[in-house]
Amino acid sequence: MKKILPALILFLIFSTTQWHASAAEQIQLPLKSEAAALIDSDTGAVLYVKNPYQKMYPASITKIATAIYAIEKDDLNSIVTVSANAVRQDGTRVYLNEGEQLPLKQLIQGMLINSGNDAAVAIAEFTDGTVQQFTENLNNYLKTKIGVQNTHFTNPNGLFDPNHYTTAMDMAMITNYAIKNPVFAEIFGTKVLPWKSQSWQTNLVTHHKMLKGEIPYTGITGGKTGYTSETKQTLATTADNGKIRLTAVVLKSNIKNDKYLDTALLLDYGFKNFQHSTIKEGQVFTTAERKEYTPEKDTMITERMDGCLKSIANNGLLSIQDPTGQLVQTLQLTYKEPPKPKASSIKIVSKPDNQFEKILQVNTVLVMMLIVLVSTTIVVRKKRSREYEHTR
Repeated sequence: MKKILPALILFLIFSTTQWHASAAEQIQLPLKSEAAALIDSDTGAVLYVKNPYQKMYPASITKIATAIYAIEKDDLNSIVTVSANAVRQDGTRVYLNEGEQLPLKQLIQGMLINSGNDAAVAIAEFTDGTVQQFTENLNNYLKTKIGVQNTHFTNPNGLFDPNHYTTAMDMAMITNYAIKNPVFAEIFGTKVLPWKSQSWQTNLVTHHKMLKGEIPYTGITGGKTGYTSETKQTLATTADNGKIRLTAVVLKSNIKNDKYLDTALLLDYGFKNFQHSTIKEGQVFTTAERKEYTPEKDTMITERMDGCLKSIANNGLLSIQDPTGQLVQTLQLTYKEPPKPKASSIKIVSKPDNQFEKILQVNTVLVMMLIVLVSTTIVVRKKRSREYEHTR
């Protein structure tokens, strides 16, 4: 026993040291982009980040936000009249003419698929009257509807402006929100679209090399590219391997193909290491203060394939971490009310003192009657006995 105890202590110390060492290790992907975010499209779990909250310039992936805002706000069959301001936009266009009229949905298609800066301004002016009013409403929409905190846009198309900025995490959240809209998802995933307007008849082809197959990657479902000389290369991508769906955003890579290589690294990492699991309705999680929380319904979560750690805070916030201790997802659970104590089976009779007095009175009378009866019987027997002796 004396030999075993020191060995056991050494083992425990070694195991604890190893655990803390592994918990401190953070997986580092060799990304060349300055910032990146990878999230689970279904659960919103954050699977990998690099400088996720660093202020960055998005370039044309801004159009993801413009598109989903316009789709949710307006009738897609509405006819938009193109202004001179829209026609004068720099950069990539769909060559609109001043006064030309096109359906709103077609302009959104031209903006997302061919990255038309002119289409973006036409959409903004139709939606809110002016570009300035549009961006003010768009910023408010992004904060209140989607929940981003570090984004401020000054235009609908992403042309460079020092006050037009976002973060990798915010853009991942915006993209992930948008793809849940079926109209947006359809346009976002379009590879080729016949285009007909007053001055241009052609086939619009997505600029996203992974989506159109120029850089092969199985499971790509949508994407949007971005570039300005100040912003450098940006990219937003969605993918599905049949088991899990992912949303990836990379910002500021210097070489065009680097953003695709980085995106492939992110998607590979997500598909190879994560899976879905379910927390069942009624499953109880107990806090350090002995409070019990439970999900209101079966809830999907994301966890690493090699397991996860779950911890519950006193406010019912369930944290899901990977084996290294890195936070993957949080989930707010519902407080489970403790069962009420059962009522006592013994009935308490009101005014017990009065009842007791009544019973006592009755018993006293009965006892006295019994005493009288016994005394009378004794007296009678004695009298009869004397009479009998006298007659003898």
